[in-house]
Amino acid sequence: MKIALIGASGFIGSALLDEALARGHQVKALVTRPERLAPRDGLSVEKSDVLNSAALTEQLRGADVVLSAFSGHAQKDVYGYYVAGFDAILAATRAAGVPRLLVVGGAASLEIAPGQLLLDSPGFPAEYRATAEGAKTALERLRSQQEQAWTLLSPAAEIFPGERTGKFRLGGDSLLSDAEGISRISVQDYAVAMLDELEEPRHPNQRFSVAY
Repeated sequence: MKIALIGASGFIGSALLDEALARGHQVKALVTRPERLAPRDGLSVEKSDVLNSAALTEQLRGADVVLSAFSGHAQKDVYGYYVAGFDAILAATRAAGVPRLLVVGGAASLEIAPGQLLLDSPGFPAEYRATAEGAKTALERLRSQQEQAWTLLSPAAEIFPGERTGKFRLGGDSLLSDAEGISRISVQDYAVAMLDELEEPRHPNQRFSVAY
């Protein structure tokens, strides 16, 4: 497939890039700093500003799917930048006529009990709140529209550099934990779950989750 990958040089984006190229897909990486990505077979790299929705629309044309690993965590106004960027990505994907939008979501919007989100739990780290609120808003934006086909994948509470095992569980809107109550997934296995969904859609117009 022809994949337009936004945020391909980031923590999760780079894992998605590796997995997509390993599977033989053609990837157009849209990044703010193209020099971070070395030339590879199947990869083209373009400098992109997600806030410029008109220019982004042209960059997305011809893609089979947009895969967004966009993040605003490095910005001063994390929430504002994330939401503005996500809105621009959604608008550009729709305007470019790309059939599907896959989005890297967060764990904070998952339920830890009926009606209780991880985001609202006591002791949720303040340094992650703005990013978590942004990801929650992105999910709400997707659910409130019907023009663009989408899927959002939320990781476990802890996502870390590790191994690609290909062995994990998929869930829905509730936080997944193992027998010891630990919720975690390697970024490599997160990428496997996302590319599996990209190749064989099983969660159209919904959020799903992944954890060990």
